[in-house]
Amino acid sequence: MRCEIVAIGTELLLGQIVDSNSAWMGEQLALSGIDSYYQVKVGDNHRRIVDTLKLALARSDAVICCGGLGPTQDDITREAIAEVMGVSLVRDDAMGARIRHMFESRGRSMPENNLRQAELPQGARFIAEMPGTAPGLVCPVGAQVIYAVPGVPSEMRAMMMGTILPDLRSRSGETSVIRSRVLRTWGQSESGLAEMLAEHMRRLDESGRATLAFQASGIEGIKVRITVKAPDEGAARALLETEDRIVSDLLGKYVFGRDRETMESVVLLGLRQRGLTLALAESATAGHIGLRLSARDEAEGVFRGGVILGDGDLQTRLLGVAVAKVPDAETAAALAAAVRREAGVDIGLSTCAIDDRTPVPGLRPGTVFIGIATAEGARTETVQLPGDRARIREYAVISALNALRQKVLT
Repeated sequence: MRCEIVAIGTELLLGQIVDSNSAWMGEQLALSGIDSYYQVKVGDNHRRIVDTLKLALARSDAVICCGGLGPTQDDITREAIAEVMGVSLVRDDAMGARIRHMFESRGRSMPENNLRQAELPQGARFIAEMPGTAPGLVCPVGAQVIYAVPGVPSEMRAMMMGTILPDLRSRSGETSVIRSRVLRTWGQSESGLAEMLAEHMRRLDESGRATLAFQASGIEGIKVRITVKAPDEGAARALLETEDRIVSDLLGKYVFGRDRETMESVVLLGLRQRGLTLALAESATAGHIGLRLSARDEAEGVFRGGVILGDGDLQTRLLGVAVAKVPDAETAAALAAAVRREAGVDIGLSTCAIDDRTPVPGLRPGTVFIGIATAEGARTETVQLPGDRARIREYAVISALNALRQKVLT
């Protein structure tokens, strides 16, 4: 069973609204074992909507239209579907009365143009779920089907879960499930990860048991998505675990988390499990590490605080670290050790950098020095980061946390 999604609305094409509905519907189709090869956007133009629906039916078994079911002149999804079906629109008086009652129950009078929402193509039926005043539609087109749902996310989701997904599963006879897991990586390029996984991906292409895909996510690293299709939930889970283990072994230190885990959540969990506390001395990152950690450690059980060092004299007064003419690895180590001592914590983490305000022969802007101090002493790591000052700062945040993860938690 192949199902195509058609998002309707000129505002989507103009970028005035981000089409998050299609992404959510695509995810739900995948979780239900329904293949979806195309997602299309089309503006509020009758001819183009009709042409888009005909094309969708030429390559898919089912189509979900999202949007264009309101009462105004530019809501023309019903008319377009009726033309594709080769039928007329008919008014359902019971639906008209229901819509009128919804308005009156809220102490409002119903504009007469809302009765347009009580119209449906002959042979179609309304979707039972109706959180708002716009009813959804199930429209048979021979052996195929077009569904129509409102663009309001809560209304669309209720109709998807209550009617459309069960109907699609029933039509397809499909009992398999599709499941995905995302491995989150940092420290290697997309092409580098692809090279490390090339042979395994070749074997997967031959076996068809799973697929791998890469998604560059900027300052959050590169995501590797594992997708499997299996007869049931248990088999899918077992396949995911197997693939997770294989891919993680191949990528090694670059994998830091899964699915919704972030670098800071992984680091905080690792420190908490070991009973360790942390303090920061941030120069290059200007407090951004502390911001991300404090958002996930509100009880301050692990992250005990830190200092933002934008002024050299402040660095000396607060931490007793002499100001170096040029930030370097030695400075980073001294800052980490000092903040650990002054805060009375197990680990001190520091950042300082070369930026475009202080050119240094032999060192490019974006050279960031990371210091990590523990009871065993201070260690440093130097990374070269791309972009302007703001971008370098963002990359430095996750680089510092990743260094802490690799040097202390693994």
